[in-house]
Amino acid sequence: MERALVIGDTGGIGAALAATLRQRGVKVRGMSRRDGFDVTEPASVEAQLGALKDVFDLVFVASGALTSTRSGPEKALRDVSAEEMAAQFAVNAIGPALVLRHAKRLLPRKGRSIFAVLSARVGSIGDNRAGGWYSYRASKAALNQIVRTASIEIARTHRKAMCVALHPGTVLTPFTAGYPCHAKNTPEEAAGNLLDVVNGLKASDTGGFFDYSGARVEW
Repeated sequence: MERALVIGDTGGIGAALAATLRQRGVKVRGMSRRDGFDVTEPASVEAQLGALKDVFDLVFVASGALTSTRSGPEKALRDVSAEEMAAQFAVNAIGPALVLRHAKRLLPRKGRSIFAVLSARVGSIGDNRAGGWYSYRASKAALNQIVRTASIEIARTHRKAMCVALHPGTVLTPFTAGYPCHAKNTPEEAAGNLLDVVNGLKASDTGGFFDYSGARVEW
């Protein structure tokens, strides 16, 4: 791997991913709101990604939000609002989809390449045994379907490209500050784990959903 594009490189996991890649000798291009790049603004995504001339061995979308208009995820149906659900879909599903629009141009046609997005185990429909978290769960489930669908199209022209959704585990960032009962990895540990998973992927893994250990997560 020589070149990587990290979307959301100022967030906890995104910053650690960019730093770890650089430590491993990879040339990294980062994009975030700091640079005026906003995945919830289609014009921003089109203008900035459209201006890129390079191709990348890895494109990693590390942006995301646990809540947008609330202090915490919904615990019950009475908490569901159109405003929160729309905001969650904008950042967690629509934003990555807008980035994926550029995937075939950003990835090399020949040779191994990866397009990865940060998903979450709570986006798994089959693994949902606790309920709650309606907007976040639904937006991540939608993201997983977007990744799966995109992988089929990308494989037609980029035979060695892999398009995957990754669950990082619970990571010690402001994103998870309100959940003290969970065992948490540092962003650096999470980044190392995720990149190890990326490095171990095979072309047949495209369209898959994997956790930080490389194990498949059910849909």
